[in-house]
Amino acid sequence: MQNERLRAVMASGGWTHASLAGATGVDPKSVERWVNLGRTPRRATALKAAEALGEDIHALWPALRQARAARAVSPELVALYDQRADLPVSVFVGLLAAAHERIDVLVYAAVFLHEAYPRLNDLLRERAAEGCAVRIAVGDADSENVRQRGREEKFGHGIESRCRLALLHYRPLASVPGIELRTHGTALYNSLYRADDQVLVNAHVWGVNAYGAPVWHLRRHDPGGMFDTYADSFNAVWETARPVEA
Repeated sequence: MQNERLRAVMASGGWTHASLAGATGVDPKSVERWVNLGRTPRRATALKAAEALGEDIHALWPALRQARAARAVSPELVALYDQRADLPVSVFVGLLAAAHERIDVLVYAAVFLHEAYPRLNDLLRERAAEGCAVRIAVGDADSENVRQRGREEKFGHGIESRCRLALLHYRPLASVPGIELRTHGTALYNSLYRADDQVLVNAHVWGVNAYGAPVWHLRRHDPGGMFDTYADSFNAVWETARPVEA
């Protein structure tokens, strides 16, 4: 499978197989295999390439991230994290960058994505241009459920302002073909970051900010399993959400 993320970064920076090979000390054929065959270089070489390209190593090669494997009986549970703060943003970026058919994001704000990865909108535009259907639902800052979450987390009006900031970040995408943007006022039990048949689920715990709550990584295995439960949950919220005009 081709490494579309690496291809896009190289193209935007004017890099060729030969020039990147020169910067990393490998043969151009090796770079060609990274791009066209999806091969993963050795970590030391990958670090050199990522530094030359000005990109996060895990965004280019998610396989190099050393995640803690989950101990579970469910074949759908890939990994379990004690809290969202344990995940580098490259985990989220790598998941979204690998999507070919669908990206679904359900949050109240999650502004950490744009703050840590300013190219997020560009990535979503690229995915949409390749035929990926993108749906983003952010919290309605004026909803009572958002205000209640702020009180529960002792965040005050901060969460409302962050919802508005999230909408400001995403609003330029409202006019992009293939991307839909909505606001919702539901009681959010989990934030969801779906890419095709994988999803990162950030659980919400009463009184705990989302960055301190657990995250589980699911991969769809059987119809009607855990993955489908969360996919159906997203669809139910999406039906209640209000479209954002361009």
